[in-house]
Amino acid sequence: MTNPSEAQRVERLSALSRQVSACRRCVDAGYIPTADPVGGARGRVSDRLMLIGQAPGRLSVARGMPFGGPGGEVLDDWLTRAGYPPNFLRTGVYLTALTRCFPGKVSGGKGDRAPSAAEMALCRPYLDAELALVDPELIVLVGGLAIRVMLGTGPLEHWVGQMVEQSGRHWLPLPHPSGVSRWLNAPAHRLLVDRALDQLAKWREERQ
Repeated sequence: MTNPSEAQRVERLSALSRQVSACRRCVDAGYIPTADPVGGARGRVSDRLMLIGQAPGRLSVARGMPFGGPGGEVLDDWLTRAGYPPNFLRTGVYLTALTRCFPGKVSGGKGDRAPSAAEMALCRPYLDAELALVDPELIVLVGGLAIRVMLGTGPLEHWVGQMVEQSGRHWLPLPHPSGVSRWLNAPAHRLLVDRALDQLAKWREERQ
């Protein structure tokens, strides 16, 4: 069986995007009241970097794009610090997530609710299809949940600051840039982010 051409991969990715946009699985299962998938994908099959987040937030839904809030600005700044041009998050990275609908706010607290294992299972076929079609050289994992799902358990301090080779892929774990998280308040944790961005810069330079 021959590998699909780039044109075929583009066509399949477009079809997948339409499937995601029309998805109502979590509503039908009673996990969320309404479905508002944030695009099937933001990126191209030729993108070398893929970024996997947790789930879209309220601003992402309102603006129709992943990481549509302040966290996206932080992520783009991190990429710039690693040597990529400004706005590279929007122009050169395939953006996706464990789930595609806003899960709602945390009951009685700040921040967004993390999607459940059942919700992530319903969305996982979409993510697996994207991984197969894009086949990125490096996957950036944003936040503890994405790291746990894709790499394994352990505190952020165990993962952030290194480039991981696992399951035949390269992974770069990063903390979530949300202002709600206090993890980045610790100087030692910010140093781990610096180390991770140094790893990303080295990876970029080796492939120029």
